[in-house]
Amino acid sequence: MAVKIRLARRGRSKLALFDVVVADARAPRDGRFIEKIGTYNPLTNPATIDLNDEKAFTWLMNGAQPTDTVKAMLSSRGIMMKKHLQVGVIKGAITQDQADSKLADWLKQKESKIQAKRDRLASAKQSNAKARKEAESKVKEARAEAIRKKAEVPASAPAEATPAEGEVQAPEAQA
Repeated sequence: MAVKIRLARRGRSKLALFDVVVADARAPRDGRFIEKIGTYNPLTNPATIDLNDEKAFTWLMNGAQPTDTVKAMLSSRGIMMKKHLQVGVIKGAITQDQADSKLADWLKQKESKIQAKRDRLASAKQSNAKARKEAESKVKEARAEAIRKKAEVPASAPAEATPAEGEVQAPEAQA
């Protein structure tokens, strides 16, 4: 039986969420699966990947084949690196301590990259909000200035032939 680690879609139209599942290769995409090992939300930035790393690693070591998308996700989480190092330990190329230290270093670097991206996105969002607020305040000030000028014009205009208190204005000649 060929076993695949793949995505199973759920969620509504245009708001897709995916389950990361281990399934028989012959089973339908959203059909029967052996085990659910995590979730994937591509709509967030950066994409949210919640995986049970130990289960995924166990399935990989037992021969499950990930699809291209899942392989990219496992690589970004360090599970593929862990498998690569573990194969090296099994073959005797490196020791388990060396493999663990290499993996820890790699994970630390990866986490710092992800955190840097989150910080960069947050600062960009803040600067965009600040720029929008400044633009809105300029528009508001321009409107207030236009209203003020419009109000000054009638007040400063000379009074046109307004009748005095005792005078009665003569009706105009009708044509």
